[in-house]
Amino acid sequence: MSIWFILRRTLALLIVLILSSFVVLSRPWSTGERAAPLLPVVSGGPLVEMPRRVWVDTDAACGHAFDADADDCFALLILLSASEIEVVGISAVDGNAPSVAAERIARILVAEMAPAQGPPVYRGKAAQTALQAALTEGPLTIVALGPLTNIAEGLRDRPDLIRKVGRLVAVMGRQPGHLFHPTEGHGTGILFGHGPVFRDFNFDKDRAAAREIVAMKLPVTLIPYEAARHVRLAAADLEELEEAGGAAAWIAQRARGWLSYWANIVGVDGFYPFDALAAAYAIAPTLFDCADADVWVARDARRGGTRFGSEALLAGPVLGLERAHAEKPLATGSAYYCLRMSPTMHDWLMARFIDRQGVPIRGR
Repeated sequence: MSIWFILRRTLALLIVLILSSFVVLSRPWSTGERAAPLLPVVSGGPLVEMPRRVWVDTDAACGHAFDADADDCFALLILLSASEIEVVGISAVDGNAPSVAAERIARILVAEMAPAQGPPVYRGKAAQTALQAALTEGPLTIVALGPLTNIAEGLRDRPDLIRKVGRLVAVMGRQPGHLFHPTEGHGTGILFGHGPVFRDFNFDKDRAAAREIVAMKLPVTLIPYEAARHVRLAAADLEELEEAGGAAAWIAQRARGWLSYWANIVGVDGFYPFDALAAAYAIAPTLFDCADADVWVARDARRGGTRFGSEALLAGPVLGLERAHAEKPLATGSAYYCLRMSPTMHDWLMARFIDRQGVPIRGR
């Protein structure tokens, strides 16, 4: 038997073993169903008071590419049409799309919705300067739909403005050991239905900025994957939005590729509208069940030495033992960490997309 034959057989066996590993369902602790220390979740709370003036920081990508994430645009659609708040400014940040593209998309959407009186859109250094000016004028609720780059740079040298941040609503964070695994071993997408494992994208794109924000001790609410996995937008929803016309139809058409990505690659019928949920919280926080939690930035010891065990924004019980699992925290703070939401969320979102604002915000 030749050495080349042995090598080919060995290589083939290795390939089979690697591919077979994806067939095995993820262990429960690796999914959204994993066991975790109990957080003190408050139904419809904890209660928060947020400034009516809102600043939106976005990496809007709908239309940037065929399969670009469309949830930023859905979030902007909700926020710009909400009567409960006033969006005083929008800043673009590098994330799902480069900031140049995010700025262009945000401007198009603002013009589509309010051509004469829409809020200004900024990018780069101008974004940070404008955010500082807006905070100088009065307290803000900041809705961060992407990495925290602009927010950290705007506050870094202005500690006097930190107290003007009424609340920062950010789309990131996870409990120790938790993977972002949409199919959780039960899908029809790639890797024999195992499906891809996502990363905490907004955190990973600028970890340094997230560390700075945590260390500033701002009042923060985290809308994580753990919450977003409870609601989906599907093909029938996009069809309804297209029939409604206007800005909703404009976004729905640009979300078709994102829907296809989730169907064909992820293996899930519908996509999680991550950023739209942050927008919902800024308007109706009682839709969410959240816990007052400790947060820290550190290597996730529960994920071992894998790529998913690298630096993370983690949340756990206040003064709990979870922090003992974190190796040398780089920043520590606290936040409201939202795990669940009202079962009315899907209908509430759809009504807001079509600008029907009379839907009850709570109904269990």
